[in-house]
Amino acid sequence: MRTIQPISIWSNGINHQVSKFKLTSINDDLSTSATFYYQLFDDNDVQIASGNVIIDGIDYNGWGTTGNINDEAYEICSNKLSLVLIS
Repeated sequence: MRTIQPISIWSNGINHQVSKFKLTSINDDLSTSATFYYQLFDDNDVQIASGNVIIDGIDYNGWGTTGNINDEAYEICSNKLSLVLIS
């Protein structure tokens, strides 16, 4: 789980602040794309939002070539979701 710059998310009729981001790999074809399940949590570790994000194309081809593959997955997925990683 990574800390993100807090953002406000509308869920079930309430605005929530989320500050934590978790990724779980659910599929990687080892050739062209990988799918991750993401979860966004508030400061009390309550899940507020979730979904899937895909790494493919240029992102997939460069993934893991310049650093730790897990760190790069968080970087790529956070960019796709317009999240800012803090740590």
